Amino acid sequence: MSNGLITAAYIVAAIMFILSLAGLSKQETAKNGNKFGIIGMIIALVATIVKVDVQSIVYILVAMLIGSLIGSRLALKVQMTEMPELVAILHSFVGLAAVLVGYNSFISIYNGVHVPESSTLLNIELTEIFLGIFIGAITFTGSIVAYGKLHGLIKSKALSLPFKNGLNLLALIAVVVLMFLFIFAGGSLLYLAIMTAIALLFGWHLVASIGGADMPVVISMLNSYSGWAAAAAGFMLSNDLLIVTGALVGSSGAILSYIMCKAMNRSFISVIAGGFGNKVASAGDDSEEMGEYREMSPEDVAGLLKQSSSVIITPGYGMAVAQAQYPVAEITKKLRDKGVNVRFGIHPVAGRLPGHMNVLLAEAKVPYDIVLEMDEINDDFSETDTVLVIGANDTVNPSAQENPSSPIAGMPVLEVWKAQNVIAFKRSMSTGYAGVQNPLFFKENTHMCFGDAKATVQAILNSL
Repeated sequence: MSNGLITAAYIVAAIMFILSLAGLSKQETAKNGNKFGIIGMIIALVATIVKVDVQSIVYILVAMLIGSLIGSRLALKVQMTEMPELVAILHSFVGLAAVLVGYNSFISIYNGVHVPESSTLLNIELTEIFLGIFIGAITFTGSIVAYGKLHGLIKSKALSLPFKNGLNLLALIAVVVLMFLFIFAGGSLLYLAIMTAIALLFGWHLVASIGGADMPVVISMLNSYSGWAAAAAGFMLSNDLLIVTGALVGSSGAILSYIMCKAMNRSFISVIAGGFGNKVASAGDDSEEMGEYREMSPEDVAGLLKQSSSVIITPGYGMAVAQAQYPVAEITKKLRDKGVNVRFGIHPVAGRLPGHMNVLLAEAKVPYDIVLEMDEINDDFSETDTVLVIGANDTVNPSAQENPSSPIAGMPVLEVWKAQNVIAFKRSMSTGYAGVQNPLFFKENTHMCFGDAKATVQAILNSL
C-alpha cells in the first residue's frame, strides 16, 4: 500500500474515532458510537500492519491473536459491576506500552540503528522519549493502584504520608532536572532508568493518596493520562494516527474529569496533582448518634407505590452488584401502565464509573427519555410522592449540604429527602464507599427495606 493510501486510511480512521466519541456522548447513539470506533480501529490496524515487512507481519498477527483471545475471554467473563476495574487495568497496559516503546526508541538511537539528522532533532526525540516514558510509567502504576482499590485488594482509604505534597513536588523537580541531564548527555540510560523509577513511585503515590469515594474521577483522569501516553508513543513511532487518537482520548478524558470534578465539588488542579480525597472519613458506625431508623416490608412498599402518582428511582452501585435492574425495569413498566409518572435520577458518579447506571438501565430496556441527570431532576423531588433509593448511598447523602466537616461536604447530591416518602434499599446500615454514615436513613420520611436488592425488588414486583 502506498504512503498516500496509508495517509488516507489514517484520516478515515481518525474521522471514525471522532464520530465514535460523538456517538458515545448519548445513550441513543452509543451503539453507533461503538460501531464507528470498531471500524476506525480495524482501518487503523490494517493500514499500520501493511507498512511493515512480511516477517514482522507474522509476529504482529500472532501477538494480535493472543491478545484477541485474552480480550474476548475477559469481555465474556467480566461482570458489569467489574467494568471499572477492567477499564483501570486496561489503562495500565497503555502506560506500560508507552514505557516499552520509549525504551525501544532510546535503544535504537543508543545503538545507532536510528540516527537523527541533526543535534536539534536528537534533542527533540530524546525529549519525546523522556516525557513518553514518564507519562506511561505514572499511568501504569497509578492504574494498578486504582484497580486494587476498586477490586478491594487495596484499602479504599486515602494514603496520607508525612509531607505528602512536598514529596510530590520533590519528585517533579527531580524529574525536570533528570530530563535536562538526559538531553545534555545526548541520551543516558542511567538518567532514564532513575526517572522511570521515580515516575513509577510517583504514579503509585498519586492514586494511593486519593480516597475510594473519588475513584470514578481517578478512572477518568487515568483515561486522560493513557491518551497522552499513547500520543507520546505516536511521536516516538512517527505515527500520525496514534498521535491524533491519543490526543482525542487525552483531551476527552480531561474534559470528563473536569465535568466530574464540578459534579463532586472537587478542584480540577488538585485532581491532577493527586492531592484530593485525603479527608479522613468518620471511623466506625455512628448510627446510634443519629437516632433510630424505620423499616418497611416489600409488600408495604408495593402498597405505597400503588398510592403514588409520581415516583423517582435513584440507583447506585448496590443495584449493579445485585443485578436488580431487570425487576426494577419491570416495576417501572407496571407503574407506568397504571398511569404513575416514573423517572430515574442519575448522579454523575453513581456507581464507580461515569455512565455505569445508564448502561445498566439501557441493558434492562428502560426508556431513555425517563432516565434523567441530576441537574435535570433535582428540583422535582419536592413534588414527588415516593423515591426509591436502590443501592445508592453517598450520592444521596444530605451531609454534603448540611455538614461542613463531612468528607463529602460540598459535593452536589440528589436531594431525595425532599420527597414525601423515601424508601432506601440496603443490605445493612453500613456506610457507603466514602465511609460516611448517611443521615437520610434516619429522617422521619425515610423507611429502610433491607435485603438483597434484586430479591427485595422482585418481592415488590410480585405484590404489584
